[in-house]
Amino acid sequence: MKNPYKNKPWFKLAINKYVWVLLFFCTWMIFLDNYSYFDHRILDMQIKDLEDNAAYYQQEIKKDEKNIKQLKNLEQIEKYAREKYYMKKDSEDIYIIEFEDDLIDTTTN
Repeated sequence: MKNPYKNKPWFKLAINKYVWVLLFFCTWMIFLDNYSYFDHRILDMQIKDLEDNAAYYQQEIKKDEKNIKQLKNLEQIEKYAREKYYMKKDSEDIYIIEFEDDLIDTTTN
């Protein structure tokens, strides 16, 4: 009995050993290798996250450098201490006024 598919082009490709080897190596490279496509996708996402973090920290460094320059002035140091840490002179009284919009609602979850 003869094979009816023997003269079909797709059948010739299906029994070709080079095609099978090529399919095996392509499958290996995509799914099973240490440097597979999926591993590269994960590493690329991690690199993007780290680059975003680096950009954020660069902006924070610039802001901190600006604040450090401002705090070299004695008047700025006093202003910062008064606003941030509620420091005062001996002859002064401090009143802290909180508005309802400024309060955080801790009753809702």
